[in-house]
Amino acid sequence: MTPLKSLSIALLLLSVLGCQHTTQTQEIAIPSSATHNTYSPLINASQQSDLAYDIVKSLTVEVGPRIAGSKGDKRAVAWAEAKFAELGFDHIYKEPVRVRNWERGFADAKVIAPYPQNLVITALGGSIATPATGLTADVVMFESIEALRMANRNDIAGKIVFLNTRMQRDKAGRFYGKVVPNRVRGAVEAAKQGARAVIIRSVGTDNSRFAHTGVMRYDETVEKIPAGAISTADADTLEVMIKNAPTVTLQVNMQAKDAGWQTSYNVIGELTGTESPEEVVLISAHLDSWDEGTGALDDGAGVGIVMAAAKHIKDIIGQPKRTIRVVLFAAEEIGLIGAYEYVRANKDSLNKIIVAAESDFGAGPIYRMDTRFATSVRDNANDLYDVLSSLGVALGDNTTNGGPDVSMMPKYGVPVLALKQDGTYYFDYHHTPNDTLDKINIDEIRQNQTVWSVVTAYMANTEFDPRPAPSVE
Repeated sequence: MTPLKSLSIALLLLSVLGCQHTTQTQEIAIPSSATHNTYSPLINASQQSDLAYDIVKSLTVEVGPRIAGSKGDKRAVAWAEAKFAELGFDHIYKEPVRVRNWERGFADAKVIAPYPQNLVITALGGSIATPATGLTADVVMFESIEALRMANRNDIAGKIVFLNTRMQRDKAGRFYGKVVPNRVRGAVEAAKQGARAVIIRSVGTDNSRFAHTGVMRYDETVEKIPAGAISTADADTLEVMIKNAPTVTLQVNMQAKDAGWQTSYNVIGELTGTESPEEVVLISAHLDSWDEGTGALDDGAGVGIVMAAAKHIKDIIGQPKRTIRVVLFAAEEIGLIGAYEYVRANKDSLNKIIVAAESDFGAGPIYRMDTRFATSVRDNANDLYDVLSSLGVALGDNTTNGGPDVSMMPKYGVPVLALKQDGTYYFDYHHTPNDTLDKINIDEIRQNQTVWSVVTAYMANTEFDPRPAPSVE
């Protein structure tokens, strides 16, 4: 990029990005010298548009929950193809992904003694069922999975293990990774100790009677036992019972089942570049969701944001110079299955991707952009960083993996970026029946689609090239 071109872009972008959307939408004041700036109409249009929200509404109302391989998932694939066509994408296609379809079925839990009462429980994704009549056993509590591993097997054998680790609220969701091993590995570690089942305090920051589901894993060398999560409120109650009574007995009945192999799809829409169509700016979200809610925050919001961003660029600026590729990944919730298949199927062309990014953290306002760009050229996009700073979006570090579904791309040299969202309340709703459309703030999702529109347009319409990504250690 020439210095003159860089300066021009910086001045023009800065002039049009100085204000964020508020409830009373205001036109951005633009100096007369910038009245013909192509970014000005893009920003003003996005800040007055409900397109991202309308896309989420369409997905959650017309499709609803869409667990990988289910009938809902198949409806979602058809919906995505139709929505790409409606939005005017010029190249729409899908890539098959083989998935195991798991069905949740009935779930029930209750304290039998000493204080009989019901608990709110949900099966963890991939869990086997209990016997048809359920199972009844005393419960033993551990504050962490590490404590479970170190415990005496004789104190656990034949019992139900209760993993009671609290998750702390955090803007960046940093404590999720510290608690989620309970969900993923809890059944294996409990089974090693001879337990008949495992239940966990939901991986969430709410204090409610909504249980949080999520994927769990088995080890083929260890006996499989049923695994469920109880609501945080019920976890509090159970904790007090266990501390106050010498023995607490639970009855758990979960009738989940494996429904066999199914074919899902990564659904892809492109706006073909006019000057360098072989160079790709990849923005993404995941199409699947858990089946408890309607997947509005996880990840309907991401679907709406990236589809709307590309649509705004096409309508306001015009066809991009580089190809904008919107990928709606399959089967993220059960282990990034669609993402791994995308990399496998497209490995020979990954070097054509200028940058990849994913929106998958709800719809909270964006406050920071992290990158993994070639160190030698990262500062060449200072004009963009200055614009983002004027919007309250800080430049972060250069070590991001870009989001779950694009996280395996940097090791192939693909640059990635992450537009970090405020997730303070995200884990109140994550993987629960409460993940519904009403949890999305329209002003905040507008801010998301605006920032994504600007960043995507910059990457697709300038000469900035951050390849290759620094190596992943």
